[in-house]
Amino acid sequence: MDPRPVKKDVLGVLVDATTHDQALDAVLTAARQQRPLAVTALAVHGVMTGVLDREHGARLNSFDLVTPDGQPVRWALNLLHGAALTEPVCGPDLTLHVLRAAADEGLPVYLYGSTRQTLDLLMMNLQNSLPALKIAGHEPSGFRTARPGEDVEIADRITASGARIVLVGLGCPRQEIFVHAMRPLLSMPLLAVGAAFDFHAGNLRRPPLWVRRAGLEWLWRLGLEPRRLWRRYLLLNPLYLMLLAGQWAGLRPAGPPRHTADRPAGFPV
Repeated sequence: MDPRPVKKDVLGVLVDATTHDQALDAVLTAARQQRPLAVTALAVHGVMTGVLDREHGARLNSFDLVTPDGQPVRWALNLLHGAALTEPVCGPDLTLHVLRAAADEGLPVYLYGSTRQTLDLLMMNLQNSLPALKIAGHEPSGFRTARPGEDVEIADRITASGARIVLVGLGCPRQEIFVHAMRPLLSMPLLAVGAAFDFHAGNLRRPPLWVRRAGLEWLWRLGLEPRRLWRRYLLLNPLYLMLLAGQWAGLRPAGPPRHTADRPAGFPV
């Protein structure tokens, strides 16, 4: 079996130098043992949310598993820490690996987030491609702040469904805030999977493999949704590269933030 993933500092955000097999093994082990596990896949935008918001950075650093989503984060792990990773562990890919394994082992999954229409398309596609998969329940996002006590109600619904794995598609950083808030309430792995719901529902097209290998998936996404994503990519990507060069040159203090993030009272649902 592969060694356990090791957390490495990327601009103060702890990212695991992990592979698909390691990440999948961590999720399945937690699901079998019915214990909590907070997982997210961070691309450049996800890392930068933690860099620019120290409270959120501390929240990310409390996650059990943070995978490198996209080539620029994989490159950072290899450049800064000699991780020798040969491929990133992207949210849509990890989602598919987890769903296939859950179908094989009979582990029911719960889908939380996105819209009713997207969830309906996603479930239809999953039922066609993975007929053995057990979907214990699904719940679209309310696109609002949770009211007092709603976290316990959501956790009770998920637990009562019999789910053993929860996939959360709320977008960054909403999904990480949600997973962080729900982790103490659920005895199962929670995966923040970003745009995986939209990809596997057929709402978004993934770029060709050569585009992903070249680290240009951000450019593909920008072409699909320029009005929504231009600030994310055209402002944050250059800042990420500049800060990364500073860390490589030893111009920034080593190590992540030393404070912790409290469980939010008003998290997004």
